[in-house]
Amino acid sequence: MATELSARIVSALAQHGYNADREAVTLLGSANHPDTALKEVLDSIADDTLRITAVDVRSALESIPTDDSSVSDGGETASTETMSTDTIQRSASNSKTRSSQSESTSSRSIDSAPNLDSSTDPITKDNPSTSRPGTSANAFDIIGDITGQSTGTGSYDDFVSVFRDRYERLSSHLRSRVNHRPTQAIDSMSGNTDAAIVGLVNDIRSTKNGHWIVELEDTTGTFPCLVMKDRSFADVVNELLFDECIAIEGTLSGDGEILFANDIHFPDIPRNHTPNTADRHVQAALISDIHVGSQEFVYDAWERFAAWLHTDEAEAIEYLLIAGDMVEGVGVYPDQDDELDIVDIYEQYEAFAEHLKSVPGDMEILLIPGNHDAVRLAEPQPGFDDELRSIMSAHDARISGNPSLVTIENVQILMYHGVSLDEVIAELPSEKASYDEPHKAMYQLLKKRHIAPQFGERTRLAPEDSDHLTIDNIPDIFHTGHVHKLGWGKYHNVLAVNSGCWQAQTAFQRSVNIDPDVGYAPIIDLDTLEMTVRKFV
Repeated sequence: MATELSARIVSALAQHGYNADREAVTLLGSANHPDTALKEVLDSIADDTLRITAVDVRSALESIPTDDSSVSDGGETASTETMSTDTIQRSASNSKTRSSQSESTSSRSIDSAPNLDSSTDPITKDNPSTSRPGTSANAFDIIGDITGQSTGTGSYDDFVSVFRDRYERLSSHLRSRVNHRPTQAIDSMSGNTDAAIVGLVNDIRSTKNGHWIVELEDTTGTFPCLVMKDRSFADVVNELLFDECIAIEGTLSGDGEILFANDIHFPDIPRNHTPNTADRHVQAALISDIHVGSQEFVYDAWERFAAWLHTDEAEAIEYLLIAGDMVEGVGVYPDQDDELDIVDIYEQYEAFAEHLKSVPGDMEILLIPGNHDAVRLAEPQPGFDDELRSIMSAHDARISGNPSLVTIENVQILMYHGVSLDEVIAELPSEKASYDEPHKAMYQLLKKRHIAPQFGERTRLAPEDSDHLTIDNIPDIFHTGHVHKLGWGKYHNVLAVNSGCWQAQTAFQRSVNIDPDVGYAPIIDLDTLEMTVRKFV
């Protein structure tokens, strides 16, 4: 079954509040009319179903005429597990600490509310930000845009839903690698037995002897795992963040009360990932953090960059991807007004639109917002509203949410502004993540298969009916900004690029010791994924 069809089915099910086994998705995709099959499944499953299985699909397809139900054989048992409220309560109150004690509460199920209107599928919706007359969808296609799809109200049910969905999505990358059992089942196992748990990190604490206790939570409860300090993988504990999904293999203690860890696994990008490439020589320019409206916006460098795009040397550059912070914004940090060249937010966007006109008119442009832009701060961030879109209409630029996955000439590029990089850099050892090498922090997000793993801390996250920040599709390029530093490298054949900025050092940046990399433009050959960097200051 085609990856695009599988992704559409998974997204449609998630939109209706369900998860599905891989075989169930395969069966739906193999039907003669997948849309009809999907609707029949959603109409026929029990109200308390949380995970759709191959058994559910076959049962539903029996009522469809034979020409609509040509599917392959196979089967899997259903699961009605729901996410424990322990993580929900801690994150909702924003009070988690790496403590010596942990909480546990009972699990709670959430009834799904199916919506069979196919126009709500974020992959198939005819969204103005993702459709453009005269342009092939295969040449420039966007999926995962939250714009117009946000349903979160901040209710308790939203928190339960987003964590349940996060667990199901990320655990699917781990379950085939370990012989996992639910924590509830492990509670009843005999001591000295080999076992494995897949769960979200609920607590991390050290013992008086320098060992680590990592408590994992799945849909049935929590269970403690002991990582001995002399184990070869013990340093991995320093890379863990609350709420990320991992697997721990080990052996139960004699009394069965704790799991002695023998290995730790992350969802991760497969080491043998083979990236997609364009079938012709074409290039994309990746930039971010323009900050028009700031007194420190480097106007001359931008004009040199725009002029260079008109030269023969830049003839192959057909795409310009901007990863957030078009403008400086208003009230973003203390005393920002003292550093503004333009104090009105709409006038800032008008000035940005004028600068964008300097770019060649036939260039395809994609804009996503950042934390300085006039959209909600909580991620995922929707694209700009209609008024700002009308202002930034130069070259008919496409506008999408943050994050978004864009496919250009067969190459998949994950666009994310990068606010969570601050949290990763603050929490992890400097050799694993630092501002001087921002791409290494990006490696951690790829390893964890999540844009912002830690919920309720530095990064503002919006609870939705599903987790829009998991990295379900493996990108070929991962593009971020935010930290105003230039850095790039490859992680398991995924090119990670943080593209610097177009704003000289501000007084605020000096106060927090940020020395920005200004006026750089990474240029990617989409047919080889090789990169060169141009400097315009």
